[in-house]
Amino acid sequence: MRFYSGLLVLMCGLTCLMAVAAQPAEPQDDAPRSSVIVHLHGPITPQLEHYVYRSLEKAQRTGADVVILDIDSPGGLVGASLRLAHHFEAITWAEVVAYVPREALSGAAIVAIGCDKIVLHPRARIGNAGPIFLGEDALFRHAPEKVRSDLAQQMRILAESQNRPPTLAEAMVDMDLQVFEVRNKSTDEIRYLSEREIAALENPDEWEKGRPIVESGNGRFLELTGSRAVLLGLADLVVDSREQLFEKMNLEPPLRVIKPGTVDAVVFWLNRPLITGLLFVVGLVALYFEFSAPGIGLGGLTAGLCFALFFWSRFLGGTAGWLEVILFLAGVTFLGFELFVLPGFGISGIAGIVLVFTSLILASQEYLIPHTVREWERTAVSLAVLVGSGFLFLGIAAVLARHFGRLPIISRLALSPPEANEVDESLDGAKKPSPYTTAYRVAVGDWGTADSPLRPAGKALFGDEYVDVVADGTFVEAGRPVKVVRISGNRIVVREVEEAPGATFGQEAVT
Repeated sequence: MRFYSGLLVLMCGLTCLMAVAAQPAEPQDDAPRSSVIVHLHGPITPQLEHYVYRSLEKAQRTGADVVILDIDSPGGLVGASLRLAHHFEAITWAEVVAYVPREALSGAAIVAIGCDKIVLHPRARIGNAGPIFLGEDALFRHAPEKVRSDLAQQMRILAESQNRPPTLAEAMVDMDLQVFEVRNKSTDEIRYLSEREIAALENPDEWEKGRPIVESGNGRFLELTGSRAVLLGLADLVVDSREQLFEKMNLEPPLRVIKPGTVDAVVFWLNRPLITGLLFVVGLVALYFEFSAPGIGLGGLTAGLCFALFFWSRFLGGTAGWLEVILFLAGVTFLGFELFVLPGFGISGIAGIVLVFTSLILASQEYLIPHTVREWERTAVSLAVLVGSGFLFLGIAAVLARHFGRLPIISRLALSPPEANEVDESLDGAKKPSPYTTAYRVAVGDWGTADSPLRPAGKALFGDEYVDVVADGTFVEAGRPVKVVRISGNRIVVREVEEAPGATFGQEAVT
């Protein structure tokens, strides 16, 4: 009996041991975590915003547990700052830590509030996020109350989502909000509230209103040092260096920093006004080559590449979307319809020019209609680049029109006409003039009739010969008399003339 009892106890013990062994091991809280550093330096613009997004994608591919957002910025655009803050707030695959060694002011403070943790140097500065705009007299002014109220509410939402005092975050954008330290008499809980929040407490008698936060109110946007921000609960930690940050947060070496790559450098340069203007000029000149020497294809490919690079750089720069691309393609379609289908130059051509022009301007800015002085200045720069590129192209086109056939590269691409003395041999050995020789077909000064509308290319009838020609100047209707004014390679240029009696094929009329 004792044997069976002992055996039963032994079996129960083994079962318990196996159950414990089968349970997954609890992760150790003190295990070092992998991390990467993403820089957010300089003014916050849509271009910097999208660079940070691309850097975060790289960080996610590395499998990092912690993303250190190294912030050193005086601020920037409110829209871009809010989008970054909400993006960091929504990240679940890693912990986002805002590290501020020097300053995170204005829009940069908004971005930091959206991060999981805020770590600052003791003398670093954070806050002062009141929205301002540049007035017509070139002086900065505070944004209207409607804008400030909305931003204050969004700051409260961001702070509450990260368990930070929402009133302190609101005071960063509201210069009239005075914040007080309030203590619960029973629990000694400390809160930071405004006068209206104290009055709205359920049991106001249980709370004792203390001293005001001296950095708030009285016409000042809340701005705190690193030490003060940690004391008030707005930040989590102060460190003297990046190495101390890694030590206190238990982050494993080596230090990995995500730096701008080739794509980032290309996007940066393509967004500069000078490079943008160069893309426009090269693209327009390439189109001129394509229309001047149809069938080569090189000009069309070059133009397509230039405009594709423009929209690609604006996509990654954060100022363009599919709307601008659709407008551009619609404009090109209207222009092609006007050139090759409809006679003259009418509504389709004007609509095409307006659509292309509008798409290029909108792709260079993140807003639809400019409102502030800064936005008007940016739109003016885009207009200047586009108009300047157009005038430069017209000058280049005028030079090319005069010397097109003698350009070394173009002369090699275009087919040269056969010599005038070339002949064809018949089966019986007799020789006759080749129907493909220049002498047999047309020469400069010959008169003929447009057999089809010339828009600008088409066919003309010279005697009994139908010849592919290109109109020099405006649209030529079918049936109108034309005269050969220039022959360049296999390109025959004609011009509409007044019908002159006695003009015959191969003989210029005499007036």
